[in-house]
Amino acid sequence: MPQLKPKLINCPQCGKPAVYGEDNRFRPFCSERCKMIDLGHWAAEDYRVISSPQSDGTPMDDNSN
Repeated sequence: MPQLKPKLINCPQCGKPAVYGEDNRFRPFCSERCKMIDLGHWAAEDYRVISSPQSDGTPMDDNSN
């Protein structure tokens, strides 16, 4: 059976080609460095997932427990 050519994608952090397959343990990134830079952006809250407010008007991050 012929070997399939690995799928190449652009690394979301640096844009270099990265193998998107089981052989790349950092996928979708090209390296551990790019993976850690991206994680740092999430930790610093540079990236955010926007959500709609709750229907009853209370903030979603209410810590009144």
